[in-house]
Amino acid sequence: MTDKRQAFVALVTCFNDDETINYAATRVQVRRQVAAGNNIMCAGTNGDFSALTFEEKVRLCGEVVDEVAGRARVIVNAGMPATFETVKLAREFDRLGVDGIAVITPFFIACTQDGLERHFTTVADAVETPIYLYDIPARTQNHIEPETARRLAAHGNIAGIKDSGGAQDTLEAYMEVGRSVAGFDVYSGPDQLVHWALTNGAKGCISGLGNVMPDVLARIVSCVNAGDEEGAARAQETYAAFRADLYKLGYPPALVKRALYLRDPSVGLSRQPALLPDPEQDRAIEAILSRYGL
Repeated sequence: MTDKRQAFVALVTCFNDDETINYAATRVQVRRQVAAGNNIMCAGTNGDFSALTFEEKVRLCGEVVDEVAGRARVIVNAGMPATFETVKLAREFDRLGVDGIAVITPFFIACTQDGLERHFTTVADAVETPIYLYDIPARTQNHIEPETARRLAAHGNIAGIKDSGGAQDTLEAYMEVGRSVAGFDVYSGPDQLVHWALTNGAKGCISGLGNVMPDVLARIVSCVNAGDEEGAARAQETYAAFRADLYKLGYPPALVKRALYLRDPSVGLSRQPALLPDPEQDRAIEAILSRYGL
């Protein structure tokens, strides 16, 4: 495993007009990210995972792995509310040969820390592929406390955590776990913290915004790896400013998808009941895209 920092893009899932998955268009997005130098996270928050069926997730993951063909790393999200289905999905992804399986905290079901520990341990016991914890409390209402992460880090098949909580102190606490437990890598989710996280101990980042700005994301990481802090800071400034402008318009994953759609309609719309086309909002997104030369 390389010691260099790594960028993953939480890849959008492309849809046809009838809301079926457009696998060919999704493969195009995979090629675009690989060409930029980014790795792929499949079926994450920006990939509409909660709107996909079990069978669709399995096929989608297989198509992504096939398209990547070893040129980049692939992590796929298997997390579902119940441990039972999460294990079933993880076993399918294990068979497909991904590099890692992310497990988002259960949603809808309120969990104790003990419940979360049992959930992640059961999944990690069931597969050979390394498991990555995925914390995004704003969406799931469940949060992995740093001490819970520390206990889970001792499991031989739990390889790290993706932190999408947005709280810098929590990210710092996770990175402290990473520093003290060998083989436990921390990946930052918040787009505004990419540069800070990479220079303070994170192994990498997993970004939704990279769907729209793949080259800027890749530049932050490549500059950090090259020791070019000034270049990384400039790229981060652009990335964070674009994030602030775009996300103030509404729900981030739907806005990422819409911004991409306005430049490439083959990605399709989000599955309902997510964002519907809105001419006024589209004009605002267009103005932002133009301002950043996209």
